Amino acid sequence: MDKCQEAQIFRHACKVFNGKKIVDEDWHYILEAGRMSPSSFGMEPWRFLVVKSQKIKEQLQPLCWNQKQISTCSHLLIIKNQIALVQDEEYIAKMFARRGLSQEATAQYIERYKSFIKPLDIDVWTAKQCYIAMESMMLAVAFRHIDSCPIEGFEREKVERFLGLDTAKERVAVIVTFGFRLNPQPAHHRLPLEELVQKL
Repeated sequence: MDKCQEAQIFRHACKVFNGKKIVDEDWHYILEAGRMSPSSFGMEPWRFLVVKSQKIKEQLQPLCWNQKQISTCSHLLIIKNQIALVQDEEYIAKMFARRGLSQEATAQYIERYKSFIKPLDIDVWTAKQCYIAMESMMLAVAFRHIDSCPIEGFEREKVERFLGLDTAKERVAVIVTFGFRLNPQPAHHRLPLEELVQKL
């Protein structure tokens, strides 16, 4: 079994953490994994809000179905999907200019991008990208035997009000908790490939 498979088997949705803190070097490694994640058109429509304050974690817990991982984790990460930014002319130009293409090619790419996003629900599309970054971080930390738990079970609008977000500009896509497991890992339950894979 290779290291990637070992990490995938190690990773599970940790429901209760033991309170041990993640060291700064490992936390930087986690954030770098998120930063290096792929995104549609390379737009990186995410921003990472790191919560280390125990008081804030405890205030967030009732808004997250009172899940224990919220208050017992070492670090809580709120991934915010950027709604306004990906439609901002200056930001679009900046993100495409860094490719080093000719002005003509850059203009063509920008036009294609604008045509692509025009019919989309931007909230949904940018949130999808945030899930890519989340998975990158969860797999990366598993290589270092650090646990994580992706959390969709939260009251989105209440969390956004608590954080004081301007939801016309950004929203909470997903929450991830990181730390070290308190209890033994339960067995994985996955469907066999035969039920998942189709061939043409």
